[in-house]
Amino acid sequence: MNEKTIRRLIQIVEESHVESLEIRRFFRTIRITKTHSANNHHPTASDSLTLVPLAAPVAAPPAAIPTVEAKQPPPSHYVEIKSPMVGTFYRAPSPSSPPFVEVNKVIKPGDTLCLIEAMKLMNEIEAEQSGRIVKLLVENAQPVEYGQPLFLLDPTMA
Repeated sequence: MNEKTIRRLIQIVEESHVESLEIRRFFRTIRITKTHSANNHHPTASDSLTLVPLAAPVAAPPAAIPTVEAKQPPPSHYVEIKSPMVGTFYRAPSPSSPPFVEVNKVIKPGDTLCLIEAMKLMNEIEAEQSGRIVKLLVENAQPVEYGQPLFLLDPTMA
């Protein structure tokens, strides 16, 4: 990230009600945080900002740290249904409505699986193949990334 971009981000944080901003690009992280004086409870443009460059993550040797909870890979025949966009994941059309799908529900192509809100638009995510939902991988109202797995599907149980 170049200096001009960093200065622009600092300006945006100064002019907004955002207390802190963290950006990760490739293997670098930049955090911009507002600091306030003790007698001033409301953030102002005159509050000082701190730019904290964080070190890039360092890969550990393969057998250096044993994991407490090893993730088991899904069986080879399971299919991951992935998010086609960045947004907020919703299991139901409204808080009072039942979820579109539950674990063990058999789905077919065209069935609505969830909603992803992106830029104030609700996008229905539909099944592309039939099968049985084996696992929900995302909690309701959680932000999701492009390509992030949302569900595990067993296509042999259609």
